[in-house]
Amino acid sequence: MALIRLTVLVVLAAALIAACGSGGGDIASSSAASAAPTAGIPAAFAWLHPAPVTPAWTLVHVPGTATSVMAYPSSWRQIHSDPGTESAARVGPGSELIAQYLNATPQQGEETLQNWSRFRPAHNVEEGDSHVQLLAAARGLRFRNGHGSCVIDRYRTPATTYQEIACLVRGPHGGNVIVATALAAQWAKDAPALERAVSAFLA
Repeated sequence: MALIRLTVLVVLAAALIAACGSGGGDIASSSAASAAPTAGIPAAFAWLHPAPVTPAWTLVHVPGTATSVMAYPSSWRQIHSDPGTESAARVGPGSELIAQYLNATPQQGEETLQNWSRFRPAHNVEEGDSHVQLLAAARGLRFRNGHGSCVIDRYRTPATTYQEIACLVRGPHGGNVIVATALAAQWAKDAPALERAVSAFLA
């Protein structure tokens, strides 16, 4: 699985899910977190409306998958990521710091729809991130061609603080992960594009 690596100059190398899912480390749970499934969509994920994007967006097929497609705004650019994954990003103006980031990768590790709310924050800790805070989590969320489990969390890197939406989605041909990340300080402004990309994801 691709692993998010954010450095001062920005090497945000594909996000995700390869290592182990053990807990521990520097993880804090917010009072807003909800790891259990609910009858409806939790408020933190009310933005999730599975639908295609407009033609102005760019579509990329995730290598090694039959149906997995990630969409990102055409003003972004694809960036290098681990083999078998796709990543795109927007770099902040006058900076080498990644402002927004998307990554899609096939499921390869020990993550499951049931353990995702523990696995993802623990994975970030293993990647060297600190002050990892789980803000929200849910299972049984509907996607365009499947269902999934998602978390929203926040963490610090040596350069800055990021917030992310990370979802494990079970589609017709297996599991895939979509991660959408932005600078925590800009989350309110940047989240709509990330939420649209997650809503458009084909697993």
